[in-house]
Amino acid sequence: MTKKYVFSVQSLSQPLRLDAFLSQQREFSSRSQVQNLIKKHQVIVNGQCAKASLLVKNDDEISVDLSEEFSVIIKPEDIPLDIVWEDDDILIVNKPKNMITHPTIKETTGTLVNALLNKYGYDGLSNINGVMRPGIVHRLDRNTSGILMIAKNNHSHEFLSEQIKTKSAIRKYLAVVQGNFDSEFGTIDAPILRHPSKPEKMAVVEGGKPSVTHYKVLEQFKGYSFLELQLETGRTHQIRVHMNYIAHPIVNDSLYCKSQFKVKTIEQVLQSYSLKFATLKSGDIIELEIPQDDDIQRVLKYLRSNLK
Repeated sequence: MTKKYVFSVQSLSQPLRLDAFLSQQREFSSRSQVQNLIKKHQVIVNGQCAKASLLVKNDDEISVDLSEEFSVIIKPEDIPLDIVWEDDDILIVNKPKNMITHPTIKETTGTLVNALLNKYGYDGLSNINGVMRPGIVHRLDRNTSGILMIAKNNHSHEFLSEQIKTKSAIRKYLAVVQGNFDSEFGTIDAPILRHPSKPEKMAVVEGGKPSVTHYKVLEQFKGYSFLELQLETGRTHQIRVHMNYIAHPIVNDSLYCKSQFKVKTIEQVLQSYSLKFATLKSGDIIELEIPQDDDIQRVLKYLRSNLK
């Protein structure tokens, strides 16, 4: 199977090593994987083979040949699906924590896609995003639980993607964060890009991609707050980065929050809990809301009992 990724470099605030740039892209699982591809001359920059240390800059074009890696077959697995809503074109699922949305070259089992393939097969899912991401329109981080939209065909995939682009699909999240707020409502408008020195992280960076998050304070405790958040854009780690940027990191987020909360959870206390979208054929507006996940319930129970 022939598979190539082509990246047009944009929005870099400064030149970045080739291996560092590629390891930041969601298509790759690690820097060592990228370096191995470069050693095997499977990475071309502006038409020429390049070294890992090459500094890439805006407007460079990078082509990565992944034909060999994509000989891996993604197998269906009998993993339970929590289906929230479904019609002939669109599927809404509740993704649990500790599950990645789609396979990577390094991790090909136990993902949401493996579960989707078991129930719908490749023929029952869109193929716009390739064999590794059938049906996947958008993602949630491994340890962010909640609502995800899945496209059963290419028409519905494009339809849902357009709703995300035009902001007519409204996605809301719940989170428990450190600190208290003076105002009930707020907006964070700060550009996000890959962290310049820590490729596993994102950061607010001048010249980054425009990123907007709205928040509403639902409840406050001594030193902590319970928020509802709404995405206007959908950058990687957006809510986690924005909350850390305004000094209100999400509780138990080991990547962006330095201290750990007394109640142990499966990483960040963050859930995609509400979705509003239009159906493909009828145009009906569907509004969905799922119950708070176990981590949020346990943390709120502690806060209400001890820090109210």
